[in-house]
Amino acid sequence: MQGPAARRAAKPPGVGRERAEVANGSAERKVYMDYNATTPVAPEVMEAVSEAMREAWGNPSSSYTAGRKAKEIISSARESLARMVGGRPEDIIFTSGGTEANNLVIHTALRHFQESREQGRDGPGDSGPRAAGTTPHIVTSSVEHDSVRLPLEHLVKEGLAEATFVPVSARSGQAEADDVLAAVRPTTCLVSVMLANNETGVIMPVPELSRRIQALNQKRAAAALPRILVHTDAAQMIGKGRVDVQELGVDYLTIVGHKFYAPRIGALYVRGPGTTAPLHPMLFGGGQERNFRPGTENTPMIAGLGKAAELVSRNWEAYEAHMQDVRDYLEARLEASFRKQRIHLNSKFTGSRRLCNTCNFSILGPGLQGRRVLSCCKTLLASVGAACHSEKGDRPSSILLSCGIPYDVAQNALRLSVGRDTTRADVDLVVQDLVQAVAQLDQD
Repeated sequence: MQGPAARRAAKPPGVGRERAEVANGSAERKVYMDYNATTPVAPEVMEAVSEAMREAWGNPSSSYTAGRKAKEIISSARESLARMVGGRPEDIIFTSGGTEANNLVIHTALRHFQESREQGRDGPGDSGPRAAGTTPHIVTSSVEHDSVRLPLEHLVKEGLAEATFVPVSARSGQAEADDVLAAVRPTTCLVSVMLANNETGVIMPVPELSRRIQALNQKRAAAALPRILVHTDAAQMIGKGRVDVQELGVDYLTIVGHKFYAPRIGALYVRGPGTTAPLHPMLFGGGQERNFRPGTENTPMIAGLGKAAELVSRNWEAYEAHMQDVRDYLEARLEASFRKQRIHLNSKFTGSRRLCNTCNFSILGPGLQGRRVLSCCKTLLASVGAACHSEKGDRPSSILLSCGIPYDVAQNALRLSVGRDTTRADVDLVVQDLVQAVAQLDQD
């Protein structure tokens, strides 16, 4: 009979089966701990993709059997994604991935602002959005993914928008609701704050933010000011905790398949697309996805996304409990092996919740930059931060610096993120690997 600790660490259903990889021509055990960067495709998802390729290869807009089957699969997947996030099937728009979904929201907010401004021109006394200013303004946080930050920087450079990047609190690691609201202007048309940060794992106060913006929008409507739309990128949260759009209160929510054991495809939740919340297409073509995202649907990948969503809906609580148990064990083993004085946990902030699977830490000491430590590891597969920042060399993560982590500590940072299949035995191997890597560097 298993004890409580063994039961907590037992693997939940629907997990991946990856255990080892062949390196340098010989079988060498590797432990992957970079699940925030990407996840392997779950076996059940692979089967759904394969079946769609075999049985539903037809064009979903066609009336013959393979086409009808493809359309049925897409409809079923839409229902599964809606169920996973607490929305309606008609609120789900399939995209190529998270980057497209985030860009689509920004594009929509700008178009909606301009339309509101045009309508305001015809109002009594020519008041309204036009009187408030001509350039749309967007508020986001200083720790957003590049697929939010870079489009905004580009729009600002082109003079097409203004943007405020609200710093996160060094106390909480969050973009505080008070600070976000303080950045709002009469021309603000969008607030976009991620649900959970990919490097620290800190969960942002999105429900509070949505409630306060909803109240603010009522006052803005009376003053003929543009409505502020609310968006959150939920890439890191899905599959690791509860995600319910009704509780979050957002207009838009980004879904990224490869973060929860699905293929590299995504979706955008829109609260009543084109009615309750505006949605303006960036592409024009054959009218698929109700003209919001035209292009012949990628049926196999959509099938995989739908199956992955089913797994999350059924098992997210088990996934969360398992990953938190393993993550907590990892942090305890790190502190025991290196002494608390030599370990700084960069992802622990007072009063903030964080993702169940994320451990961002630094081993203190000269010459122990994160990349150097990883280069000496023989077992651990991980990263120093976001995979999309991998070309930045030994420069510390701007996200950690934004959170108030000292430069020399941030420079030594490692981000370990566990998955559904990670075990305590894996943790023991990783910590042993880190101990030998640090011992080697200490001797250099």
